[in-house]
Amino acid sequence: MRKYPSWKDLQKIAKAGRYAAGDGLYLQVALGGTRSWIFRYRTGDKSFHLGLGSCRYLSLPEARQRAIDLQRQRLSGLDPMEEKRNAKRPAPRPTPPSITFREAALRFITEREASWRNGESAYQWRRSLENYVFPTFGNESVANVTTQYVLTALQPIWATIPETARRVRNRIELIMSYAIAHGWHVGNNPAAWQILKNLLPDLNVKGEKRHHAAVPYPEVPALMARLRQDDSIGSKALQLTILTAARPGEACGARWDEFEADVWTVPAARMKRNRPHRVPLSDAAQALLASVPRENDVVFPSTKAPHIITPTMIGLLRNLGRTETVHGFRSAFSTWASECTRHPDHVVELSLAHQIGSQVERAYRRGDLLDQRRRLMQDWANYLSRIGKRPDTALVTPCRAYHSEPVEGLKPWQNYP
Repeated sequence: MRKYPSWKDLQKIAKAGRYAAGDGLYLQVALGGTRSWIFRYRTGDKSFHLGLGSCRYLSLPEARQRAIDLQRQRLSGLDPMEEKRNAKRPAPRPTPPSITFREAALRFITEREASWRNGESAYQWRRSLENYVFPTFGNESVANVTTQYVLTALQPIWATIPETARRVRNRIELIMSYAIAHGWHVGNNPAAWQILKNLLPDLNVKGEKRHHAAVPYPEVPALMARLRQDDSIGSKALQLTILTAARPGEACGARWDEFEADVWTVPAARMKRNRPHRVPLSDAAQALLASVPRENDVVFPSTKAPHIITPTMIGLLRNLGRTETVHGFRSAFSTWASECTRHPDHVVELSLAHQIGSQVERAYRRGDLLDQRRRLMQDWANYLSRIGKRPDTALVTPCRAYHSEPVEGLKPWQNYP
């Protein structure tokens, strides 16, 4: 039996070099006197030296046991050097759980729906994704979604319906950010505009701002006359939207407890600027609300949702042969007020729930001019009911003198409808 040197024997060695200690273990003495253990072995024609540690921290029996363990590794067909390298490599990333883009999108909408101002947002999200995204890669694992998938969905609509395409792209980006945060997708967001702007044409290079298509204000009275012949909830909601110049979502989600006497107070949670807004109700608006049956807490209920949504009103417009948007009636109201009345611009802007003046001016002007806006909204309601009037009371354009209060020197028909 081969006798290996003891630790006392090894301690006596002072000359630099390598000295066998048995089972492939060697004592390595450096020129400066530093001592350490190494394991030497051969594979084919090559020899390898594997450091085990300093003699100061590793005794001879411990070093020899490590050498024996490494010899056993070799007998098992493993390379000690390669195993040491593998131990230093970072652990591979876990494979993201399998979830489709459709599932990720629906989870995102469900979780965010409670924070959105009205039920229309969730409806619009689902509808746009079902129409333009899910057919392309809805059933694809969200982990595998690439920029090419997003391009395939966007390119057919990018130039034809650009506003919708922009919203769809933004929604895909938000869903992919949500997936990345949950660990379902690894890497950059494939729908980020910083990437897609190099692949899709910028349709707004000149900075033009696209506005909502609006029914010209001279045609609105005739449209209102046709809507009055329709007793449906959707028609009444559209009429209230026009009479109050409200945003479509504000009218659709109206609740009975928001109305008191001749004022409709829209809570901050349903307003665009997150501020409550008082709307003076004209006689026509009050009569319209009186004709709506009170079935529950909402004014305009729906069988498929808590209340009707803007597409219902859009469908009514399409049935009447109109191609404009519901939001465009706000523009019609503003244009009429500017061209046909003497109501101050800031009164008109307040009626549209717009901010007026600078921040300093708003700090001093804290009232909402409700009485002045009440006269304006009554004038608007009177104008909308002009269809069927006698010729001598018809509105004549240009109508810059049109106002609810008589102006000295003007004929009666120029003062009031």
